[in-house]
Amino acid sequence: MAKIEGFSISNFKALKEVILGNTFDTLEKAPLTPLTVVIGKNGVGKSTLFDAFGFLADCLKNGVEKACDSRGGFEKIRSKGQDAVMSFAITYNDEVTTHSIVYQLGIDLDDKGRPYVLSEILSQKTEKSRYKLILLRYGGIGYVSKSETDIDQLDYEITMEEAEEIIRNLRQGTKKEIPNMKNVELEDIRKLGIATFGALKQHPRISRFRQFLEDWYLSYFTPYAPKESTFAGAQKHLNKRGDNLANVVEFMEREHKDRFKEILENIAKKIPGIDKIDTARTEDGQLLLRFTDKGFTDPFYVQQVSDGTLKVFTYLLLLNDPTPPPFICIEEPENGLYHKLLEALVREFREHATGEKNSSQVFITTHQPYLVDALEPEEVWILEKDDDGFATVRRASDDPLVKNLVAEGLPLGGLWYSDYLDPR
Repeated sequence: MAKIEGFSISNFKALKEVILGNTFDTLEKAPLTPLTVVIGKNGVGKSTLFDAFGFLADCLKNGVEKACDSRGGFEKIRSKGQDAVMSFAITYNDEVTTHSIVYQLGIDLDDKGRPYVLSEILSQKTEKSRYKLILLRYGGIGYVSKSETDIDQLDYEITMEEAEEIIRNLRQGTKKEIPNMKNVELEDIRKLGIATFGALKQHPRISRFRQFLEDWYLSYFTPYAPKESTFAGAQKHLNKRGDNLANVVEFMEREHKDRFKEILENIAKKIPGIDKIDTARTEDGQLLLRFTDKGFTDPFYVQQVSDGTLKVFTYLLLLNDPTPPPFICIEEPENGLYHKLLEALVREFREHATGEKNSSQVFITTHQPYLVDALEPEEVWILEKDDDGFATVRRASDDPLVKNLVAEGLPLGGLWYSDYLDPR
């Protein structure tokens, strides 16, 4: 599966400068784990971190101006008191390319006060921590690779400092010849270059990265959503709200009937109090989920199921998607769940994230110590607010004391509750 190795965010709300994992300027750091969990108190920026992923996805889908406007405008989301460029960087491995791919995006205001793509770079790492360019732009002008099939054999490599020098030259109106790159001009400076070139077959690396971003699943699930009335008709994947649960059930039952029966039986064993989950059809042909509670003869339907039971079922169904999204981001999955369910839920997330096939990288934010008890220090990042009001982040495993205490058998959530993870 494609996996994010690291990302950095600059000047986005409370995230003035936040780096997690291995990025282009933190090559010595260990990459993110398949299951990554960010913890912290209320108000430190966990929701903002979650929204940063949503913002990037919206930039790809709708362009940077609409992505900003949907959040109140550029000046509302740029870090307070800052006039620097809002920027994002992602390092990921698509398991097809020889080395990792790095994507960098800079957004600023034009002379009319409208947000636009100031700079955009897609490059491939090499063994020597140098890079081979795939896409580079400044505003509406730049370069794109002539032939991506030849990049692995290309001798020409640059450093990030040299890439920035190329951008400075473009800003001054100077274009230089770059091996394997052709000059391009983009008509829409508010649209990502990966959206334009990623639609072309001759740019497979760009296309794979574009598809990777498009397929991110950011969960905005609330238990009441699946209980609302919905139109009939099979749908392949669960949407972000989860209100098409019945449609996904219909698709699974129709296209993967035997497999779906096994999934329901497996899920039923993992939800306390549930004896059986199956389906039934109404007279008008709609497919309904039936939950049979231990001790009761008559089944319950979705509208009658408890919020916690429905939430666990939805998460487990998401993990059993035959073609799951490459990246799943869930904010505070513990809400509404019995605390003893959390360890089992984390185990399901980890088993899915580390699976050899049909797996996804899972990213979670939480403030529940019981959930953190089931985690390893390498999987946990601690988000805090500094004295200046901006967030900082660090990995729990970077603290030798924490690693030693966990190795001695002390649960990580208990250490957090006892303030061992707080800055000293």
